[in-house]
Amino acid sequence: MSVHEIADAIRGFSGVTRKNSIREVVDLLPTRDFPHVFVAEGEDAAALDVGDKYVLFAADGIMESLLESSPYHAGYFAVLVNVNDIVAMGGRALGMVDVLSTMDGNVPMEVIRGLKDGISTFGVPIVGGHTHPDCKYNAIDISIVGTVSKDALLRSDTAMPGDDIVFIIDTDGYYPEEVPYAFVTTMGKPGELVRAQMEAVAIAAEKHLIHACKDMSNPGDIGTLGMMLESSGKGATVDVNLIPRPHDVDEIRWHLSYQGCGFVFSCDPSHSAEVIEIFKEVGCDGAVVGKVDDSRILRLTDGVDTAVLFDFSNDIITGIVSDRNS
Repeated sequence: MSVHEIADAIRGFSGVTRKNSIREVVDLLPTRDFPHVFVAEGEDAAALDVGDKYVLFAADGIMESLLESSPYHAGYFAVLVNVNDIVAMGGRALGMVDVLSTMDGNVPMEVIRGLKDGISTFGVPIVGGHTHPDCKYNAIDISIVGTVSKDALLRSDTAMPGDDIVFIIDTDGYYPEEVPYAFVTTMGKPGELVRAQMEAVAIAAEKHLIHACKDMSNPGDIGTLGMMLESSGKGATVDVNLIPRPHDVDEIRWHLSYQGCGFVFSCDPSHSAEVIEIFKEVGCDGAVVGKVDDSRILRLTDGVDTAVLFDFSNDIITGIVSDRNS
């Protein structure tokens, strides 16, 4: 598979292109006049200053197509994606509230079954919410809160030139038939192991090993890195041959997958090996896959050919560049 084919697939992938509208919402709902808002736009969760800690606050809604194809997975992933958003900030999740909108049928109970299994796996309770039992549609949306020490907060706009780009991925998983671009790694595993994988991010953050972080979400592994670089006002060259991947998974499908447990880190090179070792102890593969630079261009290489994936002087993913990097 050529790097040009990989770049074309990522650039046109709906998991990437559907992020383009974020900037329009951000422009309409500014947060600059609220001094307790430490970080917000462009991050996996907002960090609100409450004194000695930050409260982390995030929300996620599940795509209609997933709810239609598998209500159970929709409920489970509603928990997973929200927990990951707190974890990606270096935090620990405390609780969630949900909004469940339903029509008649079996969908509500299947969603709830997925929610219950997600709560059991990740150890984060749903403590309230709201139900719309008489809708003309089905939907599940969750909001989550967590906390993080002020000196352990991870951001996505703080990648630095010369940093190693470290990909951490649990490659022990599978693709459900109903969700062809979700690589499931947390179902069927002991909750203790899944929670240890989440805790590993907080441990690395508290040891100050990481400059920047995002969890690998809908844009896939390289697309998520693109969001980090865009927000940080930086570029990078990534060697696709170094990215952890199961041997039996198609390369393009892999790069377009939502990872059940996957993180993009920007680290000082002196810390990369320790970060990789922390996650190896909880069953995750890790590798240094590239370097951050000042170019504002994300390039892919296979050691022979090189392709430009994004040139952030012209291209956008979210269109959000941190004030500190604009």
